[in-house]
Amino acid sequence: MATLPIPIVPGLTLENLLKAILTVVVLTFLGEVIKKGIIRASKETDLTWILNEDTAELIFKLFVLGGVIGALYSLGLMKYNVGPTTIGNLAFAVGFFYISYLIAKKSKDYLLQTKRGPEDKIKAKLFYYTFITLAFFLALSFAGIIGELGALLAAAGITGIVLGFSSRTVVSNFVSGIFMYFDKPLKIGDAVQVGNVQGVVEDIRIFSTRIRTWDGTLVRIPNEALFNSNIVNLKRYPVRRVDVQVGIAYAEDAQRAIEAIEKTLDEIPLVLAEPEPKVYVENLGDSAVILRVWAWAPSEKWFDVRTEIVRKIKETLDREGIEIPFPQRVNWFANELRVTLEKDSS
Repeated sequence: MATLPIPIVPGLTLENLLKAILTVVVLTFLGEVIKKGIIRASKETDLTWILNEDTAELIFKLFVLGGVIGALYSLGLMKYNVGPTTIGNLAFAVGFFYISYLIAKKSKDYLLQTKRGPEDKIKAKLFYYTFITLAFFLALSFAGIIGELGALLAAAGITGIVLGFSSRTVVSNFVSGIFMYFDKPLKIGDAVQVGNVQGVVEDIRIFSTRIRTWDGTLVRIPNEALFNSNIVNLKRYPVRRVDVQVGIAYAEDAQRAIEAIEKTLDEIPLVLAEPEPKVYVENLGDSAVILRVWAWAPSEKWFDVRTEIVRKIKETLDREGIEIPFPQRVNWFANELRVTLEKDSS
C-alpha cells in the first residue's frame, strides 16, 4: 500500500495520520463505553467505594490519555529529541504522573469519606503528598533525565543546608510537627493547657498548632515551643477529678461537715460512684479547718460538675448551720495598749 507524504510535517504520511486519528477515536469510544458500564454497575452493587462516577471518569481519562500517546507514536513524533531525552519519554512521564495524581486524589477522597476523624484527615494528607512526591521522582526517572536528577538533588541538598542555617526556626518547627504527629500528645478537639494557655485545639499544622482559648481568642503556638512545653491534656481520659477546698470554723464539728458534704455529692447525678468521692481534713489553717473534696466526673462535663459541687456545698453548709469563717488575725502588742477617751464638749 502506497503512502502519501504530507508536506506540512516532514516524514508524516496520510496513513500514519489516519492511524493516529483512528487510535484516538477507538480508545475514546472504548473509554466511554466502559465509563457508562461502571456507572450502571455502581447502581446495582454495594461496592460503591470503588464502582462510582469518579472511578468511571478516571478510567475514561486513562483511555483518552492512552489514545493521545498512541497517536503521537503513530505520527512518529515520539522519537524527536528534547535535550537529553525524547518526546516519547516525556509523554510517558507526564502520563504516569497524571495517572498517579488521579489515583492519589481518589485514594485521599476515599479515606476522608470512610474515616472523618481529625487524625484521619492528617493521615490522608500525608499519604497524598507522599504518593505525589514519589510519583514525581519516578516520572523524572521515566523521562530519561535520571543523570540530571542526581545533580538536581545535590543542588537541592546544598540549598537545603543554606536555608537550614538561615531559617533554623522553620526547620525546627517542621521536625517538631512530625515528631508530635507520631507522639500524639494531643489531637484536634482536645481541651489542653500549654504553659499559661488553655483552650481547645482547633488545628494542627506542619509548622504550628492553633488553640482556641476559653474566651474565644485564637492562639498560634509554634510546634517547636509546643514540643518542648509541658502539655496538659484535659480530655485524654474519659474521667477527671474535681478538687475543691472548703474551710469551716474551728468551733464546728468537722465530721458532721464531712458527712453533709458526702451526702451532697451523692445527690449530684454526674458525680461518679467509682472512683468514689472522698472528703477529708487536709490542714488546720490560720482561720479555718481546711476540708479537701475529691469527686470524679466525665471529662466533657468537668467544669459544669465542679461549678455545681461548689454551689451545692455552700447551700448544704448554710442549711446545716456550719460556719464558713472569714480570715481572722490576732494582733499582739509588746507594750500595754492605752486608749484615751475624750469627752464630748456638748
